[in-house]
Amino acid sequence: MAKLVACQMVSEVDPDKNLAIAEQLIAQQARGSLVVLPECFASFGAGDAALLAMSEVKGRGKIQDKLSQLAKEYGVWLVAGTVPIKAKDANKYTASSLVFDDTGKCIAEYQKIHLFDVQIEDSTRHYQESKFTEAGDQIVVLDTPFGKLGIAVCYDVRFAGMFQAMGQLDVLALPSAFTRVTGAAHWHSLISARAIENQCYLVAANQGGLHANGRETYGHSLVASPWGQTLAEIESGEGAVSAVLDLEELKKIRNSMPVHEHNQFRSYLVKSGRE
Repeated sequence: MAKLVACQMVSEVDPDKNLAIAEQLIAQQARGSLVVLPECFASFGAGDAALLAMSEVKGRGKIQDKLSQLAKEYGVWLVAGTVPIKAKDANKYTASSLVFDDTGKCIAEYQKIHLFDVQIEDSTRHYQESKFTEAGDQIVVLDTPFGKLGIAVCYDVRFAGMFQAMGQLDVLALPSAFTRVTGAAHWHSLISARAIENQCYLVAANQGGLHANGRETYGHSLVASPWGQTLAEIESGEGAVSAVLDLEELKKIRNSMPVHEHNQFRSYLVKSGRE
């Protein structure tokens, strides 16, 4: 049976250091696994302007080349957190979650739709992700060896309608950088709710510690079952947790409680994420 893996990092500013840590985590996983990296895994703490400066053209660049190499070398499917990709507006980038298959081919890109423009009672207080990030406008669902895979990023998890629009998923990947304050309040509740209502496995890979700019992320990366149970979890620091993808158990849950069939508000607006 395939493994679902959530990698937790406390990413630094330097992409080379972060990519080396990501490789250490990926190298420990079984071939054929689905591995999810956290949001902003390649650089965290330098500021959004610095991310703009290091943004890459889609399909080219040091970060993307390394991710492709890692997926191929270790034989895993890789949901690569978010990578800053150059947008049409030269003053912005997209927070793109790139999906690489086990041959190293980038087969999908999800551009984060919901941007974190909020006020939080923490050391940062005011967040304005939209200042440098261009929001995406397409939901991404793709066929994989793990079944129907949906991709979302961090703040997206608060918008239940987005996941209703994805249709029946088998696995949802959620790279994140939840703050300590919002994570303590809502992280587990939101993840459990999305897994239960969509009857799917949810792989939530979060940042988990104190970063160079003073921001503190919540950690608690985990894999949740279609019944909303936490199957594996890491509280803080760097590491990875995994759980088995049990499609027979998934089928059993859906047969006993066919929520998707009963749903009177199903959407058919899903756009394919495959290139």
